[in-house]
Amino acid sequence: MKSQSFRFLWIGQSLANLGDIFYIVGLISMLYGITESPFMLALVPFINMMGRFSGGMIAPVLLNRYSLKTLLVYSQVCKTILLGLLSLLLIIQLTPNILVLLSFIFMIAFLDGWASPASHAMLPRLVPNNELVKANSFFSIVYETVNLGGWALGGLLVALSGGQHVILLTLGLYVIASMMMTGIADPTQFQPNDSTGRRSGELQEGWLIIWRNPFYRSLHVIIVFEAVANVVWIASILYVFVTEVLGETEAWWGYINTSFFIGMVIGGVLCTRFISLFEKNMKHVLIIFSIGISVITLLFGLATISWLALAFSGINGVFQQLKGIASDTFLQKVATSEELPKMYAAQGALGSLLFAVSSLTFGALAEVWDVRFTFLLSATLLGVAAIYTVIRHQRFCIKEQCLLLIKNVANKD
Repeated sequence: MKSQSFRFLWIGQSLANLGDIFYIVGLISMLYGITESPFMLALVPFINMMGRFSGGMIAPVLLNRYSLKTLLVYSQVCKTILLGLLSLLLIIQLTPNILVLLSFIFMIAFLDGWASPASHAMLPRLVPNNELVKANSFFSIVYETVNLGGWALGGLLVALSGGQHVILLTLGLYVIASMMMTGIADPTQFQPNDSTGRRSGELQEGWLIIWRNPFYRSLHVIIVFEAVANVVWIASILYVFVTEVLGETEAWWGYINTSFFIGMVIGGVLCTRFISLFEKNMKHVLIIFSIGISVITLLFGLATISWLALAFSGINGVFQQLKGIASDTFLQKVATSEELPKMYAAQGALGSLLFAVSSLTFGALAEVWDVRFTFLLSATLLGVAAIYTVIRHQRFCIKEQCLLLIKNVANKD
């Protein structure tokens, strides 16, 4: 945790994440000013996710040929150049082409698609193994704090100065983030692997690693169920729930979102405070909070009292954070340095695709049926994931005898 490279990583990533929020807020403001179309605004998260999916799909090819630091630096520098071109375009042309703006969103998200797995895989290389839980907790707290304040601050800045000036501010954040990424020193020596045969085989590497190992496979089955189920918390569905079920104004949509992010921060703090207890019981944390998330989602969907919904949202944030830290730490402790970035790439690509498709599906279900049905469906999917976690609990372990069990199960499979 005292590593200078770790500081460069979390500071650089935090500035990059804050910049990502600012430029999206700025572009949404500009797009709405040009088109006044809600559909065009809905395209922004969809195109952003499809860009991340495309970047994640080609990530294994890049990970075979370039070091994690190289990918991080190149990605951030290229994002900075793209945003510089966008800023120049906005200065020259006050009313830019909408397709051009959406193209910039896709390209920047595409670069994030292969930078994100590199960033996640870099973290366990920069801290000792016994500090992984603490590092993951800290990283999560910073990430959620940026999310909590970034959207509100971005909206305020747009209101005060306009979308174009916010994009220029983002350019400055990107420049500093690029400098931070350059200062990272990766202690793991990189061996390029460009003789793996066909590109199609390389693209499948992360998926094959996950499928062939029973621990990885079990963990990602849970991740898939949760990726689909947690789409129920997107703005469009939550907004309808607040207005139609709770009968509150738009302000309560913001309160519930804020409550969730505060819960995430509290979860990270609790994990940091009780690291020893958390580390000794990670399997139980995974099981208990998988069940807890399902129950809380169900209670939220059935709630008709606003303050209860607010409380459930905050508790859900705590549960999601604790379970997420346990899941990440499991993966980082078991996977090798070669496997980890490729699995994160596959995980990111799959998550982006599922988010894009599921958001449209859940949105349609909320329109056809009562919006509460989507929360009941989400709770059911999360319940299935929790039951699966209990059934496969023997695979979720880190000690030597557990790793031997994983290998024996892999041989039988």
